[in-house]
Amino acid sequence: MSNVEARPEEVVCAGQSGPGIQVLEPRDVPLGGPRAMTVRRTLPQRALSLIGAWCFLDHYGPDDVSVTGGMDVPPHPHTGLATVSWLFSGQIEHRDSAGHEARIGPGALSLMTAGAGISHSERSTAETTVLHGVQMWVALPEDARFGERGFTRYEPPVVHGEGYAAQVFLGSAFGDSAPISTATQLLGAEVRLKPGARVLVDQPGFELGVLVDTGEVTMGGTALPAGHLGFREAREESLVLAAGGEGARVVVFGGPPFGEEIVMWWNFVGRDHDEIVAFRSAWQTEIGAESGGPEHPRFDLPADPAPALPAPTLPPVRIRPRAGRRRD
Repeated sequence: MSNVEARPEEVVCAGQSGPGIQVLEPRDVPLGGPRAMTVRRTLPQRALSLIGAWCFLDHYGPDDVSVTGGMDVPPHPHTGLATVSWLFSGQIEHRDSAGHEARIGPGALSLMTAGAGISHSERSTAETTVLHGVQMWVALPEDARFGERGFTRYEPPVVHGEGYAAQVFLGSAFGDSAPISTATQLLGAEVRLKPGARVLVDQPGFELGVLVDTGEVTMGGTALPAGHLGFREAREESLVLAAGGEGARVVVFGGPPFGEEIVMWWNFVGRDHDEIVAFRSAWQTEIGAESGGPEHPRFDLPADPAPALPAPTLPPVRIRPRAGRRRD
């Protein structure tokens, strides 16, 4: 998915929070077009840039595709990050410039590593009537951000506990471990809680995020309404999640504090303003939107006939880094 905001450097402030838990409200961002599908963005925000290495979170649906037109994102670039797609309903066709083509459906992880540069397109399938899911980005650390491109698809098993069912698509939790190698320690899981259920998230030293998809939960005693994101800084003690009377579905994610500053603009993650300028220029020249260009393309293009998405105009000021919290 592409960040299609006209001014992608701008973020919003946090919502109301309880002791020890920060609650962040979503904001609506249209993906573009007259019948635009709208996503609810909770990360990044001015109050919070990273949760572990996670730096971006869009939550969408359930959308009636006959009304919204579904997802139709033409070829666009990424660098310095990995994308994570996780669906609750519907299907998306993925094509990338490393030659990967995949159909993404509910209950299956789609992990695309951009490394030094990749481009891809994403479209809901013709058979999809309702589209519902999340897309998340992970910032790559210094020693991996110019590495190889990659794509992984994984269907985690459903694990059951007292009052809940979970699918762990990254990391280890709830008695299961995903066999996926990542550049930093990560946790990612869908958890479905029965009415009134309580579950412990035991991740010592991890910053933790909880996105509420359906229902309501309390996170460490703080109420989280549907669509909101809760954040807790890294601690040693377990986090208690409790569902309301109708049950809930949440996405639990996190990791150790990232410990590096990043500059994130549009679909790029770099380390300073000048890198972002160079990434944008490389993409614009590759797609013919600007003259010139490097001898060796950074991104390449997927096997997709649609015109590539040009980059927005850079802001008139230098983009400032966002700091991850330092590890102890």
